[in-house]
Amino acid sequence: MNEIISMYIDDEMTLDDKIAFIEKIRADIFFSDETMGLLQQEKLIRSEVVERLPVLDTGPRFDWKKFFKPFFQPMGIVASALAALIVLLLIYTPHPAPGLITERFVIFKPDVSQVEITGTFTDWKRIPMNKIDDSGYWEIYLNLTQGEQRFVYILDNRYSFADPTMPARERDDFGGENSIFYAAQRI
Repeated sequence: MNEIISMYIDDEMTLDDKIAFIEKIRADIFFSDETMGLLQQEKLIRSEVVERLPVLDTGPRFDWKKFFKPFFQPMGIVASALAALIVLLLIYTPHPAPGLITERFVIFKPDVSQVEITGTFTDWKRIPMNKIDDSGYWEIYLNLTQGEQRFVYILDNRYSFADPTMPARERDDFGGENSIFYAAQRI
């Protein structure tokens, strides 16, 4: 720190020294800025020491009793009970299993004695189909999950037969064909 500034701050100057000091401040802007900075620092140093932190006023405290008072009046109790009931119904209402679809499979094969169906929806286990009187038709209703499915009919316990009404097919690992379709909800 400049010695002249220190003498000025500590009030160790004569009147002639003070006049010379003021003239130097007017003539030199950098000296003036340095003097002002040191005076601000001295002001902070001489300021009062804080013994304890001031208490901040955060505004009025929330009055829970005042908030809940309307809920305990007759109409408030009814409204509260209805609101709670609605929330419980929304949370605990059972939702149907997503994507379950009932599909009917039908095939016309009058010359066989047994027809089974197998596919992705049966884990490739065979399920016997029902013969419809003497019409030559075989049918079954199955609950499937929504999405792409593959299947094949098994005739007389030995021949696999792709559904002729399904244009989408794929070759299986045994040299036969599987029918492919997409199970979806009907509107």
